[in-house]
Amino acid sequence: MKQLLLSLRGVKRIYTSGEQKIEVLHGIDLDIYKGELVAIIGASGSGKSTLMNILGCLDKPSEGSYEIDGVSTQTLYSDQLAALRRNYFGFIFQRYHLLTHLNASSNVEIPAIYAGTGNQERRENSRKLLERLGLGDKTEHLPSQLSGGQQQRVSIARALMNGGQVILADEPTGALDTKSGKEVLGILKELHANGHTVILVTHDPSIAAHANRVIEIRDGNVISDVTKTSEEQETDSTQTDGQELHGNIFEQNLIRSFGATFLRFKEAFKMAWIAMVTHRMRTLLTMLGIIIGIMAVVSVVALGNGASQKVTNDISAIGTNTISIYPGKDWGDMRANKIQTLKVNDLDALKYQDYVDGVSPTVQTGATFHYDSFEASGRISGVSEQFIKVKGLKLANGRFFDEEHVKNIAQVVVLDQNTREKFFPYEDPIGKVILLGSLPCVVIGVLEKQESPFGGQDNLEVYIPYTSAIARITGSRYLSSITVKVKDGWSNAVAEQLITNFLTIRHGAKDVFTNSSDTILKTIQKTTGTMTLLVSCIAVISLIVGGIGVMNIMLVSVTERTKEIGIRMAVGARKSDILQQFLIEAILVCLIGGFLGIMCSYGVSIIFSLFVQSMSMVFSPLSIVAAVTCSTLIGVVFGYIPAKNAAKLDPIDALARE
Repeated sequence: MKQLLLSLRGVKRIYTSGEQKIEVLHGIDLDIYKGELVAIIGASGSGKSTLMNILGCLDKPSEGSYEIDGVSTQTLYSDQLAALRRNYFGFIFQRYHLLTHLNASSNVEIPAIYAGTGNQERRENSRKLLERLGLGDKTEHLPSQLSGGQQQRVSIARALMNGGQVILADEPTGALDTKSGKEVLGILKELHANGHTVILVTHDPSIAAHANRVIEIRDGNVISDVTKTSEEQETDSTQTDGQELHGNIFEQNLIRSFGATFLRFKEAFKMAWIAMVTHRMRTLLTMLGIIIGIMAVVSVVALGNGASQKVTNDISAIGTNTISIYPGKDWGDMRANKIQTLKVNDLDALKYQDYVDGVSPTVQTGATFHYDSFEASGRISGVSEQFIKVKGLKLANGRFFDEEHVKNIAQVVVLDQNTREKFFPYEDPIGKVILLGSLPCVVIGVLEKQESPFGGQDNLEVYIPYTSAIARITGSRYLSSITVKVKDGWSNAVAEQLITNFLTIRHGAKDVFTNSSDTILKTIQKTTGTMTLLVSCIAVISLIVGGIGVMNIMLVSVTERTKEIGIRMAVGARKSDILQQFLIEAILVCLIGGFLGIMCSYGVSIIFSLFVQSMSMVFSPLSIVAAVTCSTLIGVVFGYIPAKNAAKLDPIDALARE
């Protein structure tokens, strides 16, 4: 007894064109049984291809019902329909519909990829099918390297990859020569003999004559349905039952899909990569916006870090844990020069405070320096023996004066590099006598050149004991300023407050103010950080523009590859498979673009170092990680819409695109 397989009742297919409705199928009633070789014949435009698309779940009826082995297709969602196309139906198209960038073996494997079949198993099955169809030596050939008949045989092998219990052949010989057409018909008859249900759509009566049942359709209606007598049929009893659909095919697919998630992702990744390599120039142009954006962001952050490090190093050179004390109430105090409040005994008292690691006064005055026949104007700074410790300075040669020199009001001097180069360019200054105004002093040391973020490095400055400056030059009993080095473990802010309170109590009023180098450092770092953030925001705009470019190119890519999407859906790709492939492609484009952008930023740093010697670009691992993350997110955000559009396409609409 024949077993009912496909059943249509009152099926209509209506297309809408503007405000006009076109009814292609008019209430079709049709039953197809397992193991039949059915030919649906009709002229072009009769509706036979539309009927085949509905039978193969590529299209849906506008009205009426369609049941497969008792299961109504109206109750099935998109992934279940994809499972039918993947595991139950096998499609053979007139135009072959092979993916041009894949070889014969890879084209055959596509349905098995979406079914979650392992690599080795599907490759072995693909090889066996191609050998069975006489293409064992063509497995690595691209479609363009195969004849029409060979391409159609690849299409047949693809239809059989997952079993193909129901073979749907739409004009399978229409694009072939007579010999190739006969070979394809022979293969279809062999498949029928092996138990496959074969539905053959054709306009040629001589092709339809090979079927054991001929259904003629005209103007969307079935006008005849003729089945050959048992004597006319070649074989029926030898036919084997096809795979049961109802009750197990969806369960099997569900179990396999959970077990094959990683495999599907891996194959989607591979297909996305192939698509990118196939369209190399388009891929590179798509990446360009991301490359520029990431390069700009990473370079700007590196430049900001370099500038910040340079400023930090420069300020560290003058001591980042020092506090300077000045007479007056604050910066800009007009009476500061008239206030004579800082005394030597203040200096002595500060030495013994718990938070003080070192202290040095400053007594400054201008003078004309003389040595031999040279003379120049400079500044004399009277300081204590702790001065180089407080300021973090280093000696180039010689030594600094000590406590005995200070006590004895010694006439000794330490030069800075500018003074040394001015007066002693070709001789060792140690032991020489230089005249500071009218005071002769013996040179005992030379300081290393110090970089300063505040400029003023061309001035001449010498250092003598502050007692000598007071007693022998200025005659003043007051100090210009006092510099305190704060002990490790003490906060500069706390030390500042303690110093202010201490001196206010000593003087009976607040007549001094302080300035911390730590405060200067924080202010400059904050300023450079703000500027880096500002420029980075501008660079991020270029990233967004690059992301929009990715989205636009991906939208174009979806349009160009609509037919490919249709082919993949026809052989069983889920909407999630299509979404995943295009999303991976967008993410890959952005990730590779991000990587190239980072490499370009390193190239920028090399060029930068050739022209700028005073500072270097400092790359932050955090900024690089952020750049990679950002490029990935751009791929996800801007690639999602094109990928979603690709996944929303109807298989039949996509296949119709050229």
